[in-house]
This record gives sequence, structure tokens and C-alpha cells, in this order.
Amino acid sequence: MRITEELNGKIKELHGVNCVPYNKREGDDQKQMKSFLEFAGIPRSRLHDCEGAYGGCLFVDIPNIFRNFDADENDPDSYDFHYTDEYIKGIIEGGAQVVYRLGITIEWGTKKYTSIPPKDFAKWARICEHVIMHYNEGWANGFTYGIEYWEIWNEPENPPMWQGTKEQFFDLYRVSSVHLKKRFPNIKIGGYGGCGFYAVFREGLNDFYKSFIPYFTDFLAFVKENNCPLDFYSWHIYTDKLSEIKESADFVNEKLLEYGFDKTESHLNEWNYGAEGRRFDDKHTIVGASFCAAAFAVMQECDIDLAQYYVATARSPYNGLLDLRTGAYTCVLHAFAAFNRLYRAENRIEIIREDGEPYAIAARSGDTTVALISNYRLGSGELCLEADGKKITVSRLTEEGFVSVGSAYNRITLPVDDYTVYSVLAE
Repeated sequence: MRITEELNGKIKELHGVNCVPYNKREGDDQKQMKSFLEFAGIPRSRLHDCEGAYGGCLFVDIPNIFRNFDADENDPDSYDFHYTDEYIKGIIEGGAQVVYRLGITIEWGTKKYTSIPPKDFAKWARICEHVIMHYNEGWANGFTYGIEYWEIWNEPENPPMWQGTKEQFFDLYRVSSVHLKKRFPNIKIGGYGGCGFYAVFREGLNDFYKSFIPYFTDFLAFVKENNCPLDFYSWHIYTDKLSEIKESADFVNEKLLEYGFDKTESHLNEWNYGAEGRRFDDKHTIVGASFCAAAFAVMQECDIDLAQYYVATARSPYNGLLDLRTGAYTCVLHAFAAFNRLYRAENRIEIIREDGEPYAIAARSGDTTVALISNYRLGSGELCLEADGKKITVSRLTEEGFVSVGSAYNRITLPVDDYTVYSVLAE
């Protein structure tokens, strides 16, 4: 494997998260949240499932902010922004930006309260308008954060997220996207957080999973026919196979182009190492860290513009970034921090990688080169790493973080096993 001097575009923003960890006892200070964001250089947090799934019921979601749908949407007293203000303030002060999901948290259980379609789509859109006014225009003692991305709903193909029909959701998207884009032409409107396109590459799936594909293509056809804004399309995948990330990204891009959305961004705004069984344990270990480090390299090569890991909420089993008992940073978060060094270096450089060699990505700032290498499920052996004319310093990721393993000029040979992760500095 050789690190070249050849520039190859920019490192993409791939290490965003969903729902940075919030501590109610810290109030609007949120020191833990800010430390988390700063440690890993998290650039953006998507606001979906924020505390609500764990009894918060106070954050972000439209029914949490605008509690009585029959109230006057023009009256500031109809809104309760308190905890969402606190949450977003901590994110902004921690150096990150926000993707604001306009909609609801997933609603399990036998009685549905918020996943039922709003009874007046136009009024729902006007309520969302006032939420944007609060965070971007200072309305109702608000802020001027300039939040760019506003996502309409999440996983409407999934009944716990949307009890209405496909046609009803499409109409909600039409009414709200057109209204919001007219009112705020400089923001980016999109959706809908698609469940994923597993039926493209997996055999034997049931009709529920197969239905995600026509839902997507019917949505694109509807949006095109009705001239709705679609600045970004967002979608999800939970897998332990890196190839499925690429196949999903290729499928999304193919369909966007087929329906004429050549300027629409592709956002992978929920991804993680699998979603069941032992993978919940592995998420917190070097296995999950190796997957994430390799996924960054794969996503950099795909037609993916932004990505957000699901999830950073402290109490969620999907959170591989924090120890669920102690809150300590895991090796997975250290892998995110290592990728952030590449992202901040900004200028991607080419790595010549032979078949069977570990996944790798590199960037340069001035005369300094940084790289992240992951041997995710590629077997044991040795890696000869070259960077002509530079001193190469290498650290290996352990369960406790990165540990220095040596340095050499021009070339260094490194042992690799499954799930080995290296951070490289060449200068």
C-alpha cells in the first residue's frame, strides 16, 4: 500500500451522528455533550429519536413543541421550545451543526398518538415554518443558527412511524416542502429517511422489505410530477457488510438520476454495524470500530454526500460510541476522532491499494499526511506501507484507544489481523 502525493478531491463529511448524548441534570450548560462533540470533532447531529424513545417526550418532534394542534400556530405561546433550545444550544456550542428532522420519534405500542397523519397538512407546514423561524430568524425569543438541512419525516414506509397511506405521506411532503421552500428559499428541504433497500442485494426478504423500493421510486415520480423541492434524499442501512453500503448508495444514485434529480444530495443519515443479535455487543468493541473505519473509506468512494451514524444517545443499545454502563468513550469513538483528523486536513490524497489489502483513506494538510487503515474481515498477514520522503508514525487502535507502535522513514511493515485499525501520520 502506497500513500501518494496526488490530490483526489475533498474528504467528505461522513462522521456525523444522530442525537448527541444529552444530560438533563446539566441544563443548558451540557458539558458532557460538548466534550463528546469536541473529542471526536463530530461535525453534525441529526435530530431524530432525541430522548423521546426513553421517556423525554419534550424534544424536537413537532407534537412535543406544538402540543395542541388546534392552537394558534402564529402565537408564540402555542409552542414549547425549552428543551429543544437547550439541546440545540449544546450542539452548536460544541462546534457542530444540526439536521433538523421535522416529524416524530418512532412510536411503538398498541395505541398511536403521533404517527397518525396530521389532520391539516397546510397547518402542519405552517407550524414547521414557525419552528424554522425560531431557530433561524429569532422568532419567539429564538436564535439565528442558520440551520441548513430540514428533513420531512422519517421512515414513512414503517408503520410505527406513519399510520397513514403512501399517498397521504406524499401529499404531506408536497404541501410542506413547497410551502417551506417558498418561505425559506436558502434552506435545504428533503426527506424522507427511507428504511433501506435491502431487497436490492439480499435474497428471500418478505414483502414488507421489498415494498421499500417502489415506495422510493413512486416518491421520486410524485415529487417530479408535482415540482416539489428535493434538495436531499435521506436513507438508511444497518449491515455488517461493507459491500451493501456501496450497493445501496449506487442504487439511490441510479434512481435519482433516472428521475432527473441530478442535483439532489444523497444522505445516509442512519447507518451502523448491523441491528440484531451479537452485533449489539460488537458495536462497542474493536469489531465495530474496524467496521466504522472501513465504512468511512467505502463511503468516501460512493455517491454519498453526508452521513450520520445512528445513534449517539447515551442509553440506546445502538450507541457503540459510549460504554452503556459508564459513559466512557469506546474505541469506536476513537475511530471517529481519527477520521476527523482526515476531515479537518480536508484534501484527500490517493492511496494505491492492492486487492486484499486493508481499507484505507488519506488526507493532506500542508506537508502533513494523515491516514486511517482498517483490516475489516480481510484475514491475517502483513502490510507494507509506503510514503516516499516522509517519516511514517503509526498507532494501533486498542479497546482503550490508539497506542503508538513505531515509526520509520519511507516504508514500514505492519502486522494485520481481522479488525486491525491503524492511524498514520506521515511528515
